[in-house]
Amino acid sequence: MQTPPVLAAFGLGGSELLVILAIVLLLFGGTKLPEFAKGLGKSIKEFKKASQNDDDETSAKPVEAKKSESGKSSSGSN
Repeated sequence: MQTPPVLAAFGLGGSELLVILAIVLLLFGGTKLPEFAKGLGKSIKEFKKASQNDDDETSAKPVEAKKSESGKSSSGSN
């Protein structure tokens, strides 16, 4: 079985991941991990929402700029 590319970049195998998971479980405990995962999920959701809003705004700006430029040039020629 081949290691996924992301994990291969860090040189991590299956046994190393299990050790890291065990240490995280000992440090944070079983009750804090679900809360951490829930917060992480919410932050990812907010990030995606903000990036989609940003994409919508950047795609709308050139249209608004063209309208304002055409309005300026037509008012200047009168």
